[in-house]
Amino acid sequence: MGWRIFQNSSAASNPPNLINHSVRHILLLCALLALSGCVSHPRYRTKPVTQKPAEKPKSTKPNQTDTKPSKQKEDASITVSNLPIDPKRIKSEPYQIGNSSYYAHKFHGRLTANGEIYDMNGLSAAHRELPLGTMIRVTHLGNGKSVTLKVNDRGPFIEGRILDLSLGAARKLEMIEAGVAKVMIEIVKPVD
Repeated sequence: MGWRIFQNSSAASNPPNLINHSVRHILLLCALLALSGCVSHPRYRTKPVTQKPAEKPKSTKPNQTDTKPSKQKEDASITVSNLPIDPKRIKSEPYQIGNSSYYAHKFHGRLTANGEIYDMNGLSAAHRELPLGTMIRVTHLGNGKSVTLKVNDRGPFIEGRILDLSLGAARKLEMIEAGVAKVMIEIVKPVD
């Protein structure tokens, strides 16, 4: 009998081993959870995004109920006759003249307002009022360089600017260093 009591008392002293075993599992679990937070996630999607076709507006003229009037005032001091480029190069009536900037890395790979994925090296622009899908010609009034591109996003959201260009378009216009340039917008092909 004495032996059984001794056996039971030694069995009763084993629970600390069981507790140590459980504590080890909990610590291991906590360490794994902490390390999982250190894993870097890809900045952009690695799988292709399936795009839904963008809805086409019924008209190329901005609808007063759909858009807010621009707070921008066109530069009244610039007319077709006093532009710093040859007026013969202007193929249509200027739609708007004002300051343009560009946007790049922060939005690269994100969806634009018309559902396309923004490619900073492509030729696209953001405008507040022009219908999405409108093809425009943008001419840098400081150097006469121009580029034809598509409006696929909304913006700019900085007062005093009429257009945000993709990095690729800004390169073609040679305005990267300045960051902001006076441009003229012509509508090349309105949305059907």
